[in-house]
Amino acid sequence: MARVPWQALLRAASRARARAHAPYSGFAVGAAVLVRGRIHAACNVENSSYPLSVCAERNAVAMAVAAGAKSIDAVVVLGGHKRPAPPCGGCRQVLAEFGAAGTPVLYASPKGQRVQTTLGELLPAAFGRSDLAKTRKSKVRAGK
Repeated sequence: MARVPWQALLRAASRARARAHAPYSGFAVGAAVLVRGRIHAACNVENSSYPLSVCAERNAVAMAVAAGAKSIDAVVVLGGHKRPAPPCGGCRQVLAEFGAAGTPVLYASPKGQRVQTTLGELLPAAFGRSDLAKTRKSKVRAGK
């Protein structure tokens, strides 16, 4: 893969974070995903009914998918206070749906602290398409 434009991704995540709707937690997050050189950024959107809130990472992936993306090439998450906030478990699963284990991930705090890793390191042994493909094949063989 070509060099990841980390600074451009961080700028996009920062702009998105500034628009976060986080009136309940005050925990604003911006995320950006890279898809074939194009950046898709989004923020978290909280809801007074907490389970209906949506994380920035999932919103960024949804924007990329709405634009026609089938996979992501890199991820940036900008959030946290004392330390950079990594993607939550649900976001890790969504990111793994669209990225390979080696997809680079950078999560950073607004104060500039950074952690660089991969999707595979964030979610080892991720549940994915191949797990469902095995289930579909066994149902077909069983006549169901």
